[in-house]
Amino acid sequence: MKIRDFLKIKGHTAITIGPNETVHVALQRLVENNIGALPVCDEDGVLLGIISERDLLRECLRHTSFMGKTRVQEVMTQDVAVGNPEDDLNYAATVMKKKRIRHLPIVIGQKLESIVSMRDIVDMQLEEAEAEVQYIGLIKKTHFGRPHLP
Repeated sequence: MKIRDFLKIKGHTAITIGPNETVHVALQRLVENNIGALPVCDEDGVLLGIISERDLLRECLRHTSFMGKTRVQEVMTQDVAVGNPEDDLNYAATVMKKKRIRHLPIVIGQKLESIVSMRDIVDMQLEEAEAEVQYIGLIKKTHFGRPHLP
């Protein structure tokens, strides 16, 4: 399945944050939306970086008292692995596994289109597997060994 097709099901909405927002605001946005990463975009929607739970935890450990003043751009990951809508979901999963990330922003050019999480991919694979199992259950073999649909 192409990411483009998956995004039709999941939707294109990605919750983002600006580079000058505070770490405190980033934490609030993550918690309020029950998500693990925020693409960092400028006013035009151009992807500048990504800030994840892991980035925020590292920052908390280093500067506990400065979270209300620290800007997102100071702690975000700038070298962001990305996908595009034409990529295959298996490719996206492979990228996430190799890069040890759980969130892959989907871009067209440099503009953010959406974001796909490892959970999204696992959920889609589970749905596909369940559908396949249901389909296989519909197939009955005749005494000649050929599939027969009821």
